[in-house]
Amino acid sequence: MIKRLQNRIATSRWALPVTVVYGLVVSLVAGLLRESMWLNFALLFASTVMMAELNNGNALIRIYSRMVSCSFLVMTSMSLFLFRTVNVAVVQITFITFLLFLLRTYQNPNATGMTFYAFCALGMSSVVFPQALLFLPVLWIVMAVYMQCFSLRTFLSSILGIIAPYWFVVAWLIYIGQIDWLGTHFLAVFQFGKPFLAAGVGLHEWVTFGFVLLCAIIGGVHFAMYSYQDRIRIRMIYELFIVLDALAMLFGVIQPQHFDFLLGMSIVLTAPLIGHWLALTHTRLSNIVSMVLAAGAFAITVFNLIGA
Repeated sequence: MIKRLQNRIATSRWALPVTVVYGLVVSLVAGLLRESMWLNFALLFASTVMMAELNNGNALIRIYSRMVSCSFLVMTSMSLFLFRTVNVAVVQITFITFLLFLLRTYQNPNATGMTFYAFCALGMSSVVFPQALLFLPVLWIVMAVYMQCFSLRTFLSSILGIIAPYWFVVAWLIYIGQIDWLGTHFLAVFQFGKPFLAAGVGLHEWVTFGFVLLCAIIGGVHFAMYSYQDRIRIRMIYELFIVLDALAMLFGVIQPQHFDFLLGMSIVLTAPLIGHWLALTHTRLSNIVSMVLAAGAFAITVFNLIGA
């Protein structure tokens, strides 16, 4: 196999450290020190570490590569409007936690503990983004079709997991005398805006979304064509990523009032797809495309910095 620049970068042990430095520089330019966005910064890099664990723990790429976590960090750093919002960072890190536990339930209908932890993380996400609960029916289908772990026991565990964070939320609301917040919070789940009404979503957001969509298409098509080279479990996991990614992007387009949260989730799901492609393709065309994507990510980062 010809080892092109793309492959040397994808398999380099320096790829992640260099990307972390890049993310740090972008964070500093974006106002890390000036606006004291230390919590945002900590959540970003904790999420990057967890993406590396998602890759390592599930062997998402069949060779040594840090492209999953590198891709996540580059795309999140590129989306500077997300970096400024703590709630989006919370949704990202809790969604990664959800995936970490969910993928451990593969073909185990008795995995009640892991299912509880996974949906507890999703419940935490729903505290700041209640619309995350709309994914529940699809997630149950995903458990049955791709994880093959759906049973009455895991279904009940998922319900208990979703409810668990609210035990603490209710206690706090009672303590501060704002229990009415709970009703308003859950009603927001069923309040839909006008589809495609992009109020508050500007050019910077749509350009960033377009780049993430392009990466998802490249990674998804490549995996669909060459999935036979991976083990069955890995195929199931990537098909799960593709389905959830498509759903998050579709929801983001038709309900753009939730654009930032859904783009954050989509970046989590797109990173393994494009990371798989970057690490395992080795043609002259893929080498050129990977360099174009890297240049595009840098250009969009600068574009979003200028517009910040």
